[in-house]
Amino acid sequence: MDRLDEVLELKKLNELLGHKEEKEDKFPKTILWILALIGVVAAVAAIAYCVYRYLTPVYDDDFDDDWDDDYDFDDDLDPVAVKAAAKAANEASNV
Repeated sequence: MDRLDEVLELKKLNELLGHKEEKEDKFPKTILWILALIGVVAAVAAIAYCVYRYLTPVYDDDFDDDWDDDYDFDDDLDPVAVKAAAKAANEASNV
């Protein structure tokens, strides 16, 4: 009982001195709830994006790295014909 008496005396002393108990401010709680709500929305969006990326098919297999080998135009030209055309063009420019 000794401690209880001390607490009551301290409370009465604080009331006499004009110290009021500080009331809990609701402003920080509001900010905390808003930040928690934003965090939950961001987490749900991140999970939805991951599921979307997991379920979406990948079309990279359609494009091979060696696609340029299929369209090699230099193989179609006859080297003899190219040399003859170059020689004819050179003679035409010299005339």
